[in-house]
Amino acid sequence: MPFVELETSLPAERLPSGLPMKLCEATATILGKPAERVNVTVRSGMPMVLAGSAEPCAQLLVSSIGVVGSAQQNQGHSARFFDFLTAELGLGPERIVIRFFPLEPWQIGKNGTVMTFL
Repeated sequence: MPFVELETSLPAERLPSGLPMKLCEATATILGKPAERVNVTVRSGMPMVLAGSAEPCAQLLVSSIGVVGSAQQNQGHSARFFDFLTAELGLGPERIVIRFFPLEPWQIGKNGTVMTFL
């Protein structure tokens, strides 16, 4: 059950139409998870500074069980997420940062329990 949060200083009107669904589909493909399990949040117009500059930028947080737990996994994921984000947001790769967070099943609640028991 991946959780993806995109925060950007770009205003909402500069984001492509349907970005949350496109990011959901891209995440499902990149992480090899069903789109029905992907959760996406997009926050635009955020006051942000990246690498000491307030120029337009974005930060992607990717959390999931079992697929973001190693440098080797994340190197491949990173390349594919960067391809998606640079194309969709029109930002250079130097204005984007990605953070990966591995999760354990007991850290995600759903349907009144945790994923460990589902």
